[in-house]
Amino acid sequence: MNLQDKYLGWGKEVFAIEEQSIREVANSLDEHFAEAVTTILDCRGRVIITGMGKSGHIGRKIAASMASTGTPAYFVHPAEAGHGDLGMIVDGDVLIALSNSGESEEILALIPAIKRKHVQLICITGKTSSSMAKHADIHLCAHVSQEACPLGLAPTSSTTAVMVLGDALTVALLRARQFTPEDFALSHPAGSLGKRLLLTVADVMHGGQDMPLVQEDTPLREAIVTMSEKGLGMLLVVNIAGELCGLFTDGDLRRLFQDNRELKEWLMADVMGHTPKTITAGRLATEALKIMQENHVNGLAVIDANNRPVGALNMHDLLQARIV
Repeated sequence: MNLQDKYLGWGKEVFAIEEQSIREVANSLDEHFAEAVTTILDCRGRVIITGMGKSGHIGRKIAASMASTGTPAYFVHPAEAGHGDLGMIVDGDVLIALSNSGESEEILALIPAIKRKHVQLICITGKTSSSMAKHADIHLCAHVSQEACPLGLAPTSSTTAVMVLGDALTVALLRARQFTPEDFALSHPAGSLGKRLLLTVADVMHGGQDMPLVQEDTPLREAIVTMSEKGLGMLLVVNIAGELCGLFTDGDLRRLFQDNRELKEWLMADVMGHTPKTITAGRLATEALKIMQENHVNGLAVIDANNRPVGALNMHDLLQARIV
């Protein structure tokens, strides 16, 4: 066996061991998991997660996942809690403590104070007979039969199992709260997902004086000047009542040049497309993108309830807004 095959084999072995560990924890889930979800849902305060070492790293991730999906949560380092940060935990909170051995001295030292504060204690450990398990109001077992580390020393399968158990709690809470994509976006306004879910057509369209608007009896030569000035590569064409009746794009103009050596004295009514693709200002920008992609167009007219143009947008606007 060459080195490349050996390394590949080692990698696949880790996946196999950790996959089995996750199955072991999944099969051990019982009514205590449901009780933990109910306790967190009934929590009047916040969820605090704590853990030492690698468990602490996993705890930070679980806290971040919960906080972004409708369950207010944050991480407190157990050593710092013993030197003042315990004041961050108050009556009505729920504390989730992580420790594979269940014998973390830093966490055990906090338990008497936690009990006096009337804080519900959920412990996630790998041993049902551990000290933390015995003191917990609710104990979730994350026991694994084998670490992926061949030395049996580095936390590997055990931390993965706790991570997945934390995800299971997070998702169960999310579903129980009927958390929506829009709720998620409100927690991620600076991210691309937040922009995709929150931005409306009104946020990205060109309206008012920037709208590329012409009448249907406008001469083509004059309309081309307007299209060039507005810089959107399109024109919204309206009738005498101000209603949208057509759309003219730079693609339409190129095709006219291809078919005719000279531009005739056409009016916009002679050359415009009579079935423009439209959208309303209150729709999501992602919906505008979908309409463009499905119809193979680069621009849309934005109309009101009376079919009157209120704006225009093109694919470049969506690119700038990072919708695409």
